[in-house]
Amino acid sequence: MDASEFAGKVAVVTGGTKGIGFGAARRLAQGGASVLMCGIDQMECDQAANSLRAEGVEASAFCADVRHSDQVRQLMEQAVILYGGIDILVNSAGVQRYGDVVDTPEEVWDEVIDTNLKGIFLACKHALPEMRKRSGGSVVNVSSVQAFASQKGVAAYTASKGAINAMTRAMALDHAGENIRFNAVCPASVDTPMLRWAADGFKEDKTVNQMIDSWGQMHPLHRVAKIEEVAELIAFLASSRASFITGGEYKIDGGMTAALGVHLPE
Repeated sequence: MDASEFAGKVAVVTGGTKGIGFGAARRLAQGGASVLMCGIDQMECDQAANSLRAEGVEASAFCADVRHSDQVRQLMEQAVILYGGIDILVNSAGVQRYGDVVDTPEEVWDEVIDTNLKGIFLACKHALPEMRKRSGGSVVNVSSVQAFASQKGVAAYTASKGAINAMTRAMALDHAGENIRFNAVCPASVDTPMLRWAADGFKEDKTVNQMIDSWGQMHPLHRVAKIEEVAELIAFLASSRASFITGGEYKIDGGMTAALGVHLPE
């Protein structure tokens, strides 16, 4: 790791106080960026910022709900106040809810779409004017393999992730002339608080760890991903090493989407 790779850069990470977002914030800060994390819980914001500062990197946190334009605008304003501008935006805020279109209450549909999709729209809407002032930037949106293929019972979640990939392509075209790049990372199962919440809901007579291990066996690499592995891909796409990459959607799935459901006899 080059501790100066992101020197002089300012990164905003939504959903940055835990899970993939925290991993991305930590990796960018370790690379020399000044990082502003966004979360919805003040205690989690404080803990995340203190944790990174204890490692000797530059990090702060701001409490905001990405579903609300005024709060997202204030988040971006805070990045400018603290660090002078915005070069990198990682959109990692997201929720997972279960149900088909009949079972899913309308308010749950709205929660998922507003958080996962509208949150990216608002973050980009308010961050891009600051990136223009810096003559460019990089946006990395955290999507999912469920943008390509779905499991049963996740209608709202899958819809939001497919839309993230489509919007990433659209923004990449709209802003290519401004030297602002947009890419999506699409993980399969990652050992995050969200995955552990899901495992706890489905575990029945198993432990959470046993449930996660069983889900890991569904990946050809026979495990779930680590947060740090996804953070490395995010950091690469945010960096100058990816200067000719925009409009892309990158699977980090342990081979899951490479496999067909049909198996030949052993």
